[in-house]
Amino acid sequence: MRKIRLFGVLAAAVLALAACGKKDEPPKPRTELPPITAAPAGVHVAGIVLGDALGPQKKVTQPADSFGRKDTIYASVDTTGTGTAVLKAKWTYRADGADVMVREDSQTITPTGPATSEFHVAKPDGWPLGAYRVDISLAGNPAGSKTFTVK
Repeated sequence: MRKIRLFGVLAAAVLALAACGKKDEPPKPRTELPPITAAPAGVHVAGIVLGDALGPQKKVTQPADSFGRKDTIYASVDTTGTGTAVLKAKWTYRADGADVMVREDSQTITPTGPATSEFHVAKPDGWPLGAYRVDISLAGNPAGSKTFTVK
């Protein structure tokens, strides 16, 4: 009986010492940052203008938000600042309560100050009548949008 009691006391002491030992710390969270998708700090979209014709420096000659069925529709996108970024235009048509993709374009820009970029869509056989929108993004981030109609 004495051996059993001694064994019990010894086992309790071992367990007590093990419980006092250093516990494993949970892993620390990773401090990696996600990849940067924002535009360079110096490049910003300053304005978007729609129209059916372009003049010098890719500027819309007469701003409009309503177009004819056979019009080519231009979007002049003004930017400020310097750097390199990807500018994207996504054109959509509203049909039966859902947006339908018309066209998506992108271009890499490297402005060294105020600049204008141009996007356009055309449909020689005629646009369906209705509501449309162009969404502009800079380096993957929304930068503005314009709605328009075809009558």
